[in-house]
Amino acid sequence: MKFVLVLALFLFMGVWPKGTVAAESRPNILFLFSDDHALNAISAYGGRLAEVAPTPHIDRLADEGAIFENSFVANSICGPSRACILTGKHSHKNGVMVNGSGPFDGRQWTSAKALRKTGYQTAVIGKWHLISDPTGFDYWEVLPGQGNYYNPVLLQMDGSKKKYEGYATDIVTDRAIEWLDGRDQTKPFFLMCQHKAPHRTFSPALRHLDAFNDVTIPEPGNLFDDYATRSSTLPMNEMEVDRHFHWMYDLKLRKDEHEGIELPGWDRHPSVEYNRMTDAQKKVWDAHFGPLNQQFLADFKKGMSHKEIMQWRYQRYMKNYLATVKSVDENVGRMLDYLEKNGLAENTIVIYSSDQGFYLGEHGWFDKRWMFEESFKMPFLIRWPGVVKPGSRPQELIQNIDYAPTFVDVAGAELPADVQGVSLVPVLKGEAREWRKSVYYAYYEEGEHNVPQHFGVRTQTQKLIYFPATDEWNMFDLVKDPDEMVNVYGNPEYAAAREQLAAEYFRLREHYDAPAYGQ
Repeated sequence: MKFVLVLALFLFMGVWPKGTVAAESRPNILFLFSDDHALNAISAYGGRLAEVAPTPHIDRLADEGAIFENSFVANSICGPSRACILTGKHSHKNGVMVNGSGPFDGRQWTSAKALRKTGYQTAVIGKWHLISDPTGFDYWEVLPGQGNYYNPVLLQMDGSKKKYEGYATDIVTDRAIEWLDGRDQTKPFFLMCQHKAPHRTFSPALRHLDAFNDVTIPEPGNLFDDYATRSSTLPMNEMEVDRHFHWMYDLKLRKDEHEGIELPGWDRHPSVEYNRMTDAQKKVWDAHFGPLNQQFLADFKKGMSHKEIMQWRYQRYMKNYLATVKSVDENVGRMLDYLEKNGLAENTIVIYSSDQGFYLGEHGWFDKRWMFEESFKMPFLIRWPGVVKPGSRPQELIQNIDYAPTFVDVAGAELPADVQGVSLVPVLKGEAREWRKSVYYAYYEEGEHNVPQHFGVRTQTQKLIYFPATDEWNMFDLVKDPDEMVNVYGNPEYAAAREQLAAEYFRLREHYDAPAYGQ
């Protein structure tokens, strides 16, 4: 009886005891996440593909909320990025420094655990990619490893596997909506709806195969980058659209189609997605790619220059990638519509992000890893009705280690002292305060795509990268050279700026307690 009277008093006064938050007042959090979605493939960012490949549903979040112009990943690769998001810590602190190094330690603090403890109902559905079972979630259903696009298998909480017929992006959304329908409606929810798309092998939903048939995708100005003036490690890469795409795995030619025709570059890598399809699905696939492949092979036999083959590769890559993005955009729309129809939109924070950016031919590349802008930048769009100003474009430097502190701040949960990120809530509310002037980057993996370990710092206008294996420094003026084509590290005109950047780089390494090189 005494508790009821005290509670009634708090209700009457409109306040709550310190450390508690009224569940009814706390917003739901819907975290929509994709894999390898480049900013240039989100039309709200206004990149070179905005006109040919619009993303109207993702753009709704920009129109109705905020789109961050300077959002960055701490370590541009799938597993490490996800671990940073869950823990709010850099890779060397959360234990996931490279892909495939071992399971994520689910015993450590995560934002999901914190939200669950404070009364949120939590779920993760879709791509997990952390070589472990999710912890801190009331419900989970995740793809094994990278998962598949067609007829995917999802791991279940009871240890079983369940195969679904259809397309992964649609199925993950179906499963997320089903969970929302059956959730405990007395609690706020935290749902991480995480897609495989548009990760390699860039395999579109069958309904989108023809989406860009009559479109010529604009080429980036540095598609044929020669890597002059920059680190000697750059030409050693193995992620070029020209030299490192597989004809079957990436470019969708079947072995029987080009048998006896010697194609340059890598080959004989299986078409894993095609082999998963039903006969009916293969029929649709063949009707699309068959005539296109025959036309290319006929042109190839007549004689194509190296440049012409490269340009064909680029067009094939981009059309498949952008068609794969279409399903992501559609399914973001499905989730937004669900919130509207079920009266949840006004009290639900919706975030769209991806685990890092991606190269869409810039520097001649696909994939990510490098600290150059296209993979270092990651999308971050957020709608929070009544809090975030619609149509705003914040310029603050944010990073994926900030996501967990933001979730926790919204929920009124406790944040451990060793979390390295900071809450974005003051930025979202437009409150004047000091904000970081730089972000730190660390890439630890060695071998994959022959991208070396490298570390760096970025400010609003400049970037410094260190390559330990070759003891090289690269510096870029992002105002004069946004495509990062000219290394100005040795330019006397930048001597003062170079010293300042170096000092900031070493300050951040100390601040984040970064390990020695090579670890």
